[in-house]
Amino acid sequence: MPSDLSPVIAAATRWLLTAFPATAGALNYALAEAQARQATTIAATLRYPTTLDVEMLKLLGPGGSGRLDALTGADQYPMAEGEQAWGTWVDETVVSWAANLLADTDLVTRAQAALSATEHGADVAGDARRLAIPTPRDHDAAPLLRHPDLLEPVGDVHRSSLLKLLESETAGA
Repeated sequence: MPSDLSPVIAAATRWLLTAFPATAGALNYALAEAQARQATTIAATLRYPTTLDVEMLKLLGPGGSGRLDALTGADQYPMAEGEQAWGTWVDETVVSWAANLLADTDLVTRAQAALSATEHGADVAGDARRLAIPTPRDHDAAPLLRHPDLLEPVGDVHRSSLLKLLESETAGA
């Protein structure tokens, strides 16, 4: 994982797990977190493919979770004092792209192939097998996080830009 993208990856992962919680239990949470982290790592790497992009992110910030919170109704439940800080590191494009990857395993394969065009390299997300070929155990641990109908409103926010990116990377290969 590119260390410069760690805050965005961590915040996007947390946002996804808050919006689409895992089934009860520590193992289920760990499996859901692994899937969400793989998706957000791929999405963040594609969103910020160069060192310059990452430096601009650090300078300008990612934008926060406000629009996503409003979309999912999470804005109706304000965070406790001191809890708002992590939400400022949520990048709605990264979350939207990750939602698409969680909902469509075919996109995962295309996205993994597109990683080689980034400065971070193709191996940045490691073995994304849980994301690309989820087992029944993975689905049982994260039924909400892997449910295409539930993810659709979040995925729709930036799906077209992800598809355009993946088409251009496929055409250039």
